[in-house]
Amino acid sequence: MKRPALRRPPGARAPLLLTVPALLAVAFLMLPLVGILVRTSWGELGDHLTAEATTEALRLSLLVSLWALGLSLLLGVPLAWLLARVPFPGKAFVRSLVLLPMVLPPTVGGVALLLAFGRRGLLGPWLEDAFGITLPFHTSGAVLAATFVAMPFLVISLEGALGGLRPRYEETAASLGASPIRVFLTVTLPMVAPGLIAGAALTWARALGEFGATITFAGNLPGTTQTLPLQVYLLLQDSPEAATSVSLLLLAIAMIVLIALRGRWTGTPGDHRDPASRAAAARPEDPAATAPLPEPAPGLPQKSAPEPWPLHADVTGFTRLTLDAGPGTTIAVVGPNGAGKTTLLRALLGLTPRAHAALRLGDDDVTGLPPHRRGVAWVPQDGALFPHLSALTNTAYGLRAHGVPRAEARREAQGWLDRLGVGHLAHRRPAQLSGGQAQRVALARALAARPRLLLLDEPLAALDQTTRARVRHTLRGHLAEFGGVCLIVTHDPVEAVSLANRVLVLEDGRSLQDEPPAEVTRHPRSPWVARMLGRNAWPGTATADGLALEGGGHLVVAEPLPAGTDALAVIAPEAVSVHRERPTGSPRNVWPGTVREITSGGSRLRLLITSDEAPDLVSEITPGAAAELGIADGSPVWTSVKATEATVVPL
Repeated sequence: MKRPALRRPPGARAPLLLTVPALLAVAFLMLPLVGILVRTSWGELGDHLTAEATTEALRLSLLVSLWALGLSLLLGVPLAWLLARVPFPGKAFVRSLVLLPMVLPPTVGGVALLLAFGRRGLLGPWLEDAFGITLPFHTSGAVLAATFVAMPFLVISLEGALGGLRPRYEETAASLGASPIRVFLTVTLPMVAPGLIAGAALTWARALGEFGATITFAGNLPGTTQTLPLQVYLLLQDSPEAATSVSLLLLAIAMIVLIALRGRWTGTPGDHRDPASRAAAARPEDPAATAPLPEPAPGLPQKSAPEPWPLHADVTGFTRLTLDAGPGTTIAVVGPNGAGKTTLLRALLGLTPRAHAALRLGDDDVTGLPPHRRGVAWVPQDGALFPHLSALTNTAYGLRAHGVPRAEARREAQGWLDRLGVGHLAHRRPAQLSGGQAQRVALARALAARPRLLLLDEPLAALDQTTRARVRHTLRGHLAEFGGVCLIVTHDPVEAVSLANRVLVLEDGRSLQDEPPAEVTRHPRSPWVARMLGRNAWPGTATADGLALEGGGHLVVAEPLPAGTDALAVIAPEAVSVHRERPTGSPRNVWPGTVREITSGGSRLRLLITSDEAPDLVSEITPGAAAELGIADGSPVWTSVKATEATVVPL
């Protein structure tokens, strides 16, 4: 079968004014390389490369470049992490120092090294007197010169990789009990390995080809400092053909490094999402997820009675409130975007300067402790599974960080995965999991870490409705046995009602309401919460017979508040009657309007109705009633609400 020819997409043809200079640039870069290939004496290539002076220079170049790479890794990796992760005064100056050797003429760099470490330099006499170390005209000097010019490649490459790594992975690892060093070694370095490998390869290649700083600082002594580039310089005077052959060798090494890095390690622009996120977004939920969640595997250790960990927190900053909760309490944190929900969780973790939490868990004041020693486990919105670890090792991570032996940690982790219905996926990596599966693994990881305080930031958001209901049921059972306090940020009223003992309503960082779910459902004090619960919410000011609405209009209620009180009127959608003609009779609140949107909600239809005389409101009617009234998008209608159907609560 003949493949159809690929068509060039519209607009893909480059303008001539750009194409010609671009081709000239390619030719300019290509011609010197072609010159080496053309002028190489291919018949004598073997003899030139196996000459004793060349092999000695090659051996010395490899030795110097590898030592330079080792020093660059030892010094450059911490420096790159510091530049990428820690704000400090003078960071721009330090970054300029890192870049300086890349733009400085190599001979000037050699002079600078000589004035710093030479026998008459700033440190040279002290090094010679105290340790007997003389760097100039010594192999160690060649290593120092190569490190000076090559290390910036490692630092810049790794800093870019660290900058692209979202801190949530490291923060999540810390919340599971991992110390900063453990986080760096087990999470940070593995996740930036491509950038580290690319930087290391470029550093080694640059050190291998270093010439100017080496000859200026370390000299050109055969067997001591005469590296391969210096050998090329000498051969140009005595044997140009041999110099061309050795140049070809260096060219080949450089090209091999660049080709190896192309795409695989340096990446391509255009998609900056994590690999796990890209794969999960495209992968549907596993069909096995529709099966009932299994019970823990037999043979797992029996649970002991949970240790009680009551919570007391005074939060200041952007989010300001006081929290007191007894052991086993689950608090649903709700509110609009920007209300301070995630800031509250991060303050309890000690991860944000926007808010500070004076935190006591049980009898322990953990305010001054770093995140990994607080005993506070966190599940961020996207789960933040470590992409280089399997689901099993992800789940066992917190246990291992607390010193649990590997076999025991894996056995307990497998039990948590089984409880949440993803035990059969234990050996898959996050990139092989769907979004819902990954979210359940993240939840299992947090529960397995044996926390004293559990923070869940929309933990079920990635699950489909069926799986969400089953996982919610399982989570409710585990929270009932949890001896600490759990805070769940959610936008789902079902989660808030079914999982929580209390609902904390936040707005602009302040607590508007902190009451049992039933009370919040009956008397919401936030327009956002009322709308989240599916009710109409109209703020206004109380009058003698009702409420003067903020957007204009007046609402008559059966039980008005004292005049002048800021209040919120809550009206259930089913309490809003819809008519094609102006109604007569008992309704005290009647407004004309227009149907702007019709949506289906189970066995009923939800109508969004706008009016010039009242705020927008939502009504629920049956499909039969809609057909009888001839309701359609854009239909003019009349709406009515009885005074007894409107509830007014003070704000």
